[in-house]
Amino acid sequence: METRLDAMTTRLKDVGEFGLIERIRRLLPGAPDVDVIVGIGDDVAVLETGGGSYLLATCDCQVEGVHFLWDTTTPFELGRKAAAVNLSDIAAMGGAPRWALVSLMAPQEILVESIEELYRGLGGALAEAGAVVVGGNTAKSSEGLIVDITLLGRVAPEHLLTRSGARPGDVAAVTGTLGDARAGLELWLRPESGVPEEEARTVKRRYTSPQARLLEGQCLGRCGAVHAMLDVSDGLLSDLRHMCEASGVGVELEVERVPVSPALPAVAAALKADALAWALTGGEDYELLFAVSEKDFPRVADQLLQETGTTCRAIGRFVDRDQGLRLILEDGRRSSFDAYAGGWDHFKAT
Repeated sequence: METRLDAMTTRLKDVGEFGLIERIRRLLPGAPDVDVIVGIGDDVAVLETGGGSYLLATCDCQVEGVHFLWDTTTPFELGRKAAAVNLSDIAAMGGAPRWALVSLMAPQEILVESIEELYRGLGGALAEAGAVVVGGNTAKSSEGLIVDITLLGRVAPEHLLTRSGARPGDVAAVTGTLGDARAGLELWLRPESGVPEEEARTVKRRYTSPQARLLEGQCLGRCGAVHAMLDVSDGLLSDLRHMCEASGVGVELEVERVPVSPALPAVAAALKADALAWALTGGEDYELLFAVSEKDFPRVADQLLQETGTTCRAIGRFVDRDQGLRLILEDGRRSSFDAYAGGWDHFKAT
């Protein structure tokens, strides 16, 4: 039944990105159980196609004025970042990327050389990950550049990880460090900050040139001890919330254990900002957040370091759902996640 637009009252900013996704999920026909292993609601759709592995399918885009500004990136960097955000979704499932479809919507005035550089960056990043572009589409845009990628990959059924397997008593752990991407964005927006050159270069690179943790995701998928995983794209607290909701658990996060790089405090101090808030809510770090039993965590951390050279840190513990989502502050006090409001939501962001 058609509905007149002037009779509608609910705006996207009222429900937010994830409220919208849930509404869409309810409107669409249910997926047949036989061939859809994981449908709407995780990083990637997981499909059974009759072979010895599952097919992974994800899509993500970069929109001018929303995800990037030309003042803060080059076309080559944009291409690599567009690839990385999709590769990170495949990494979060423990999978390997294979094929990409790329839709490009561009203003007529943009330079052809810029588009060529974008595809060089995109194609190079995919090739390094073992994937290739196999098709796509182009169209005119009247507002700005949009790069939309659909990425397909594969994973062995026994290595698949989703966000829904965390259990009470599991350790919550994360790879690498958090907050640098947000610090990099802030520096691009406020370049006259007096931040030392080395620290500035480090965080700017994390923002413009993120690296998907593909080898790390595959290692964690193979180790046989990880129960759930996702990538930190919307901010640690937001993504922890997603994992808890999907798994039906709560969590206690020890904020003093959240890993940050040496550059982050220096940048935050120069900009008179809260480094911890950036680490908790900044987003676009593309590290892996995972749940693993406490007894297995030391072995998993050692295996990850030995195979990939990447460190991970236990930052908290999953608890029963009725205990909620709690922060353990530096002084031992407990607080709700609301103490650090933030995290990325496309339709609530201003």
